[in-house]
Amino acid sequence: MVKIDGNSLTIDEVVRVSRNFENVELSNDALPAIERSRVYVEKVLAEKRVVYGITTGVGELSNTWIPAEDAERMQENLIRSHATSVGDPFSEDVVRGVILLRANALAKGFSGIRVSVIELLLRLLGSRIYPYMPRQGSVGASGDLSPLAHLALVLMGEGECIVDGARTPSIQALQAAGLEPVTLRPKEGLALINGTQIMSSLGCLAVDDAERLLKHAQIAGAMSLEALKGTSRAYDPRIHAVRPHPGQVRCAANMRRLIEGSEIIASHENCEKVQDAYTLRCIPQVYGAVMDTIEYAKSVLLVEINSATDNPLIFADPDEAISGGNFHGEPIAFVLDFLGIAMAEIGNISERTADRLVNPHVSGLPPFLAENSGLNSGYMIAQYTAAALVSENKILAHPASVDSIPTSAGQEDHVSMGPIAGRHAVDIIRNVEQIIAIEMLAAAQGIDFQADLKPGKATGAAWREIRNHIPHLDDDRVIYIDMEKMLGLIRDGTVLKAVEKVSGRLKLV
Repeated sequence: MVKIDGNSLTIDEVVRVSRNFENVELSNDALPAIERSRVYVEKVLAEKRVVYGITTGVGELSNTWIPAEDAERMQENLIRSHATSVGDPFSEDVVRGVILLRANALAKGFSGIRVSVIELLLRLLGSRIYPYMPRQGSVGASGDLSPLAHLALVLMGEGECIVDGARTPSIQALQAAGLEPVTLRPKEGLALINGTQIMSSLGCLAVDDAERLLKHAQIAGAMSLEALKGTSRAYDPRIHAVRPHPGQVRCAANMRRLIEGSEIIASHENCEKVQDAYTLRCIPQVYGAVMDTIEYAKSVLLVEINSATDNPLIFADPDEAISGGNFHGEPIAFVLDFLGIAMAEIGNISERTADRLVNPHVSGLPPFLAENSGLNSGYMIAQYTAAALVSENKILAHPASVDSIPTSAGQEDHVSMGPIAGRHAVDIIRNVEQIIAIEMLAAAQGIDFQADLKPGKATGAAWREIRNHIPHLDDDRVIYIDMEKMLGLIRDGTVLKAVEKVSGRLKLV
């Protein structure tokens, strides 16, 4: 059970709720602050004060006075008019993350929303109701307005949900779960949509995927080192002690652990080859930098998911509503761009390594890892696929956060594009998963050609697990099926579990 109070949510808890369906409830500790902020809103209404988003319009319309008798209608109109996102809907895990993060931000007690509205959000999670939230339409300030409006529509019994893969009227989904929609009171509509929860949900799930993929990248690199009869000298701890970036030091230690006991590596310790290509020699320097980037992204996300990000914010001592810019997604946009760039670099090295494995001029292995080459093409075109994905990633890695475009008649004249950065980071990670799968297939095939020499204990565990599911490529067969199987072994953690059972947990922090 995860209890939210607006202050102590972890990225691991976000992942568990989003992907493992862990239950969530509102902590009693959060109730006093939530109720105090709501009392202030009611006081504003009773005293007919001018407060942005409560008794005024929003954005460029902030100078328009809203009479008390129209205040509720304005909140509902706000949601209906702002639900303008387009494109394919977000996946269920992203939507679950969004609901959790929005509820946690409101639980912090600065938003002027009723407890009952937060509890309805959590009941959506418990009932596995997934609002239809299209992926495109947010510029990342004033928060993720448009997609979050699609979420708020569901609380009103309007809009749509995804039920069994089909778009269904929200009121039907709520009724089937025994839930009643709410009538939004003043400030509540604005509080529900003014925040960074789309980009934050994408970010939390992306760093979880990135960490797992980084482990697989190191395993693939170690297997490739053996397949290419590389040297382990570049992973000597003395090298990394004199340039002690934390990720670099940890990655070098992981690589030493992965190839420990390798007869293949030991067989050519005294050969004439002085050093390997950068793709093998510089794995600690590159993958270690990725490791540090992921840690930085996590540190920023951890602050963000426990922050109040709507506007205005309501402070109790003294009672005051203050307009600010906590909805601006720049901190998240930067780190999601950075994460995407870092993960694209994994793909760059992995594809170059796959090319080295299939290139007979540098590999010392059969051309394209094919027996009876010419008749067989082996992994020739699998490398083309990796190259295509790497090239696509170079386009996706262009920072979204360097762009801005004015909105709301120029009132909102600088925006973050954080959701685009998040979607690109996710797409890059998905591409790199497939690139690593291709490298692993090629590396396993290369190890097959190493006569009777045994790979390391950990790399051997990976190689055997792959061979349990995908046989050696003797004659050409339909390769995309093998690629799909290998991708599945990465995504479900089968290879990683086999390796860490032997090596112990690979260290990222």
